[in-house]
Amino acid sequence: MSVPDPPEPSDEEPSFDDFVGNMFGGAFGSMFGPALEAMKSQGTGRSAARQLAMTIATGGGSEPNVEPMVRMEYEALARVAELHVADRTGLSPDRRGSLTVEPVTRAVWAARTVDALQPLLGRVSGSLQTDTPEQGDIAPDAPRPEPADPSTAWLSGLMEVIAPLMANITTGTMVGRLAARNLGTYDLPIPRDPTTPGADRLLLIVPNIDAFAADWSLPVDDLRLWVCLHELTHHAVLGIPHVRDTLTGLLTSHAGAFNNDPSALEQHLADLDPMAGPDAMARIQQMLDPEMVLGAVRSPTQEALLPRLEALVAVVIGYVDHTMDEIGGRLISAYPMVTEALRRRRVETTDADRFVERILGLNLTQAQVDRGSAFVAGVIERVGPDGLNRLWADERHLPTPNEVDAPGLWLARIDMGGQNPDQD
Repeated sequence: MSVPDPPEPSDEEPSFDDFVGNMFGGAFGSMFGPALEAMKSQGTGRSAARQLAMTIATGGGSEPNVEPMVRMEYEALARVAELHVADRTGLSPDRRGSLTVEPVTRAVWAARTVDALQPLLGRVSGSLQTDTPEQGDIAPDAPRPEPADPSTAWLSGLMEVIAPLMANITTGTMVGRLAARNLGTYDLPIPRDPTTPGADRLLLIVPNIDAFAADWSLPVDDLRLWVCLHELTHHAVLGIPHVRDTLTGLLTSHAGAFNNDPSALEQHLADLDPMAGPDAMARIQQMLDPEMVLGAVRSPTQEALLPRLEALVAVVIGYVDHTMDEIGGRLISAYPMVTEALRRRRVETTDADRFVERILGLNLTQAQVDRGSAFVAGVIERVGPDGLNRLWADERHLPTPNEVDAPGLWLARIDMGGQNPDQD
């Protein structure tokens, strides 16, 4: 009788059962395992983040599909918006000839956005998996040292299991929150990678748009056209290669530069009594909050990046708002009323939404909006509206933080052909 060959080593990520079975035992294992059982069906890959995002976006319920007639109405409005944006700005929203504006449900938006934002959110999630200094000095294939106190043996296992789970929780929670509130792709001015599938597909969240129109008693057709203008103007600006690359680089660097402090979580967990029953379960759920586990303390690297990031975002917002005012005032009958409602909504966010913005490095406060508007107004006052076109003509023309607050300095520098001192 032959002995079967041992199974080949697997390159796949450990399963949920492997995590719980190998890392936890005894009373704590039997108590902690059920607390995470809800994630078992989701696994530990991107599909888990996608499923969590969809669940949060819909509140766990089902959504009706977008009606074909509604799709046709959005397509017609998008064509009108695209023509006006191109005519007013001289920028083409459809550089590759394949732009599509697609009305979708919250769940569809969430699922696709997990993939679209993975390069950025993956950097945020990666900060969750940074080894502690003590672990970083251990060779990957070396056995882990036993803890000095056997009563805390479960803690190191808990930290190992939390890292990949929290990566999924962070990504899924952030995208789910966005999907529950956003109207389209560019509520947050995050460029899309043009090489990824769906980069030229702008997703508009129909139930959110309709709900906002009802809540504010806005004409729904006017709101839909406003959203199309907003999306296409952002796509035109953020699709400029050097604008996209500069903003993407700043956002990605910010996302990967958190001062992750696992010791803060370890301190909370060290005080946890595994035999405390329901109280311990409640403590665990509280400690799995992404903000606590992420330990999102701004690092010196992020402090250095923020002035440039906030300056560029302010200018993009100011330019888009000005462009929409120029177009929308003539095109949308209820434009003043719709604009007032939507711009109030932009800066009056919940703590949860503000947390997402803070993690991503986007500070969409009223002060930030006013800063961008003042820059645009200052340029127009000095050289007229055509002077704004120089913003996007060359990478060297992107304003520095000081120039955003003093548009005269920006004009003087580009008139002399000066290099942007923030660029290498």
